[in-house]
Amino acid sequence: MNNRNPILFEIEKALYPTVYTLWVYPDLLPAFSTWPPVLQKLAGGADLMLPGVVVPSSGFPQVERGTLCAVTLLGNRAPVAVAVATMSTAEMLAAGMKGKGFAVLHTYMDHLWEYGDKSYPPTLAPLVTDSAEKESAEDEEEMEGKEPVISFSTDPLQHVDIGDLSLKGRDSCTILLGKEELDENRAAETAEDANTEVQQEAEDSRTPQEQMDALFNQCFFHALKCKVKKSDLPLLTSTFLRSHMFSCCPAGQQLDIKKSSYKKFSKFLQCMQHQKILQVKELNKGVESIVEVDWKHPDIKAFAVPEGFSSASAAQDSKSEDREKVYHAPEIIPLYGVSTKMIPLFQESGHRKGSILSSSEVRNIIINYVKTNELVDETNKNFVKVNAILCDCLLDKSEQDEISKLRWDDLLSRCLERLQPLHQVTFFGQEPIVRKGNIEAIDITIAQRSSNKKVTIIKNLELYGLDPQCVANILQQKVQASATITPVPGTKDRVQVQIQGNQIHHLAKMLLEEYQLPRKYIQGLEKAPKLGRRK
Repeated sequence: MNNRNPILFEIEKALYPTVYTLWVYPDLLPAFSTWPPVLQKLAGGADLMLPGVVVPSSGFPQVERGTLCAVTLLGNRAPVAVAVATMSTAEMLAAGMKGKGFAVLHTYMDHLWEYGDKSYPPTLAPLVTDSAEKESAEDEEEMEGKEPVISFSTDPLQHVDIGDLSLKGRDSCTILLGKEELDENRAAETAEDANTEVQQEAEDSRTPQEQMDALFNQCFFHALKCKVKKSDLPLLTSTFLRSHMFSCCPAGQQLDIKKSSYKKFSKFLQCMQHQKILQVKELNKGVESIVEVDWKHPDIKAFAVPEGFSSASAAQDSKSEDREKVYHAPEIIPLYGVSTKMIPLFQESGHRKGSILSSSEVRNIIINYVKTNELVDETNKNFVKVNAILCDCLLDKSEQDEISKLRWDDLLSRCLERLQPLHQVTFFGQEPIVRKGNIEAIDITIAQRSSNKKVTIIKNLELYGLDPQCVANILQQKVQASATITPVPGTKDRVQVQIQGNQIHHLAKMLLEEYQLPRKYIQGLEKAPKLGRRK
């Protein structure tokens, strides 16, 4: 173990490196590449069959039967499995690349990997494969007085000298050493310098299929990092490809899934799902959507936006930040204004026509008025005697001769009904606004259109600080249906959102759960379609 990560594991008294070790020393074992979708099969316990092995343009490394090998995914040098060759390189080719090629001992995502910190494989660029380039690289190493870290023999027993790897405990830290100690900083610098050179030189050596795979990877990470926002999810996979990935494709290049190793975009996304970058679900029959993205995934965080896109992506980031400002539901308080008819009842407390009061203030004024004028019924204190002022202010003409007493709750409710209704709205970070009348609820209705099609209409969003256009955009992405903004009939400056289908369930979730609006300010939720088994 190194901290928590397993470094070596033992089978029948033989030590083998784990994927955690191979990510630090990716060239420790001879490597064979496979297609990304194969990883799921290997992690499930399958051995690697030869038809699933990718034949590189430079040929396979020379191994014998029983040689310990690493398995990598196409386009990434980081090993994802440790396996033993069941036949030599010559025997593989002689068999026409058919049959079992490798017995898999351990993979990324198996129980041994889960015992560690569960980190993801790093993204390592392929090495230069041309022999002349290898020789020149070795000459440069000799000039600088550096020796290659690891060399391989064709002898299966000497391919990996596990005995030369030692675990030295020092101050409770465990340090993995090879034949020579490697300075990690130097290795990182060397890799960084070499990366760009290797990538440029390897560009020509890569097959068109490998180049298309790399382009898909680049556009995929670019789109997730700069184009897609959390509010866009769930997002149709076809929309993601057409509207987001295509716009990230460099000038002069074109994405074509048929020219890649995946052949289908669904297989490409399936591979990314195996790497836990995103999650794809079939929300509607035959239609897949991206429902979740791990924006903290190391591969997304490490992706560098290509030159020429940086300014556009920065503008995109600032736009998405503006759009994704957290919505705070306004604080709404009902208020009451003293009307002309109610002046006699309130003038004793110093209020006049137009005075604005809260419900608690009205209640206290009425209680004080009753007690000051000794109007509490002596025989039953739940009742208040009606005097001339209360009679004029609170009773209708037909009631004035019949009612001599009122219950407390009846007295207070009659009083509130006869005051002028007002309301105060306080939006987050702004001064309170007092408006006349009661606030109109967000009104949701279902209308019938031609061909028996239904549409959902939402009004009064502006009163609650919601931008109708923004709500329409979010709803359109959530339900994948057309949404439009139209003027409210009979008004000048008011608009309504209209979206295809009965979308009240989605609206209820958005308004009540995401925006935290009180249910009493939303009308029409009862018109949601009943969830039941379709006949």
